[in-house]
Amino acid sequence: MSVIDGSRLKGKSVLVVGAGSGIGTAVAQAAADAGATVVVTSRHIDTAEQVAEIVGRGTSAMHLDLGDEDSIRSVARRVGAVDHVVTVAADHANGPVSTLDATDIEGAFRAKVIGPVLLAKHLAPVMSQGGSFVLFSGYVSTRPQAGLAVMATTNGAVDALVPALAVDLAPIRVVGISPGVVDSGSWDGMDDKSAFFDEVTQTNPARRVGVPADIADAVLFALGNPFLTATTLHVDGGQRVA
Repeated sequence: MSVIDGSRLKGKSVLVVGAGSGIGTAVAQAAADAGATVVVTSRHIDTAEQVAEIVGRGTSAMHLDLGDEDSIRSVARRVGAVDHVVTVAADHANGPVSTLDATDIEGAFRAKVIGPVLLAKHLAPVMSQGGSFVLFSGYVSTRPQAGLAVMATTNGAVDALVPALAVDLAPIRVVGISPGVVDSGSWDGMDDKSAFFDEVTQTNPARRVGVPADIADAVLFALGNPFLTATTLHVDGGQRVA
């Protein structure tokens, strides 16, 4: 249950792009619990349908691939009108620079930068003036690490895109969310996940790793605050300064 008062979302429509992630599902659930009509999307329709079933409350599912402008255009036509758009999608290209593949690098930029621009292109015209876009970056943009050059760069690009889109789309608001280390399922493949989480807990100011609900709370705040735009909220437990 979100600790943020989501009453401003009651009766509003929220489109969650990339809802198949742990954070995406948490955002969709929090918005639905707050009374919003939620549409969840994924580039895999079966994933979107599974999330819609988990969230319930009349949540619907659609196919949307940020690398395919036609699919974005199609969703814009199908939703007809929308109040808020949250894109959690990511496509990672991690590893030493010497091993990176150009296709993977391009995919990372499509998910984080090009795709959100195309979302704005096609969905802003069907959004209310009180609407908003919420984009996701990440703490690595300000604390780069070996093997994460592309992630750091795409996240930094999102941080730059947020105020630029806010100016371009005004009065539609644009807000960034920059998570820290969150136990969302994305780290489950690490051999040393427990040791990594222990290190994060010992070194960041919050003395804990995040959970998806922490990020969903921040998203609800961003969606519901009409005076918040052109900025990125750092929901990282202070990881960027640890």
